[in-house]
Amino acid sequence: MRSKLAQLCLTIIPLVNSPAFGQAPALPPPFGPHQWAATVKAVGEDGNPIAGADVAVSYSLPANPSEPNQPRYGEVKGVTDANGVFKASHTDSSSGLAIVVGESGYYATHWGHQFYDDDKKRNPSFTLLLKTVGKPVAMYAKYVENGPPVFNEPVGYDLMVGDWVAPHGKGKATDIIFTGKLDKTSKDDFDYKLTVSFPNSRDGIQEFTVPDAGKGSALRSPHEAPLEGYQSEVIRAMSRHPGQPGTEDLDLSRNYFFRVRTVLDSNGNIKSALYGKIYGDFMQFHYYLNPTPNDPNIEFDPKHNLVDGLKSFEEVSAP
Repeated sequence: MRSKLAQLCLTIIPLVNSPAFGQAPALPPPFGPHQWAATVKAVGEDGNPIAGADVAVSYSLPANPSEPNQPRYGEVKGVTDANGVFKASHTDSSSGLAIVVGESGYYATHWGHQFYDDDKKRNPSFTLLLKTVGKPVAMYAKYVENGPPVFNEPVGYDLMVGDWVAPHGKGKATDIIFTGKLDKTSKDDFDYKLTVSFPNSRDGIQEFTVPDAGKGSALRSPHEAPLEGYQSEVIRAMSRHPGQPGTEDLDLSRNYFFRVRTVLDSNGNIKSALYGKIYGDFMQFHYYLNPTPNDPNIEFDPKHNLVDGLKSFEEVSAP
């Protein structure tokens, strides 16, 4: 686990200074050497502390003069005590930290913290939630970044095929309908209103948000989709610019549950339906569809993606 944590820390620490962590861009170096001290507490979904969890706290180091453009990082590693707490400290010139916590049977959780030259932020304390690994299942999952192939008319998308419904693609069954209507009142010819709707009665979508987008558990969603609370459509204001097919300002905290392929009995009750989730906002998002009828489990097993022929940039690795 520790080697995996170290690798993840080296992956995320360059992002600590990025908007993905909800922080401002990095200030120009250099900073003078300073001491920081971080306290990390790991807790489970029941709120109880997790002892023996692996923790890695990474910090930036000055570049090697012979390789000035090559980032360098240091790391403090250890395990949480009986109270779920691990403390790390160091003296260096870094402007922020990247923290990763993991334990067998749990999804890893990562966090970023910036302090720049602010003394008040150099002794942070974090309580980080570790979600249990439940029952990850094979799902249809794909990253979508292109808007509707045509505007001013509804276009269906087949989640199992991973494409627009014919004649706009290879899709056969409509799971979600996207209707983009250009805004003729806008000064920008590429502004449009996107309506996301569904073909079947009781199909639907509902939003859930994740605070501190870009941080937290590798499992961004709950373990299961809700059985009720779905609405028949959502409408989003979009801005599509040449070379930029999605929204102009993507809200990373916005995510969705959905229910599709719903079949009703003679009394109007749901007889069969498929559940799934969307990470991200339209039209740049990852979708996940559980193929088992009436199973709300939305924990994805990245080793078993049911969509065939994905290109590298369309692949999904998050659970």
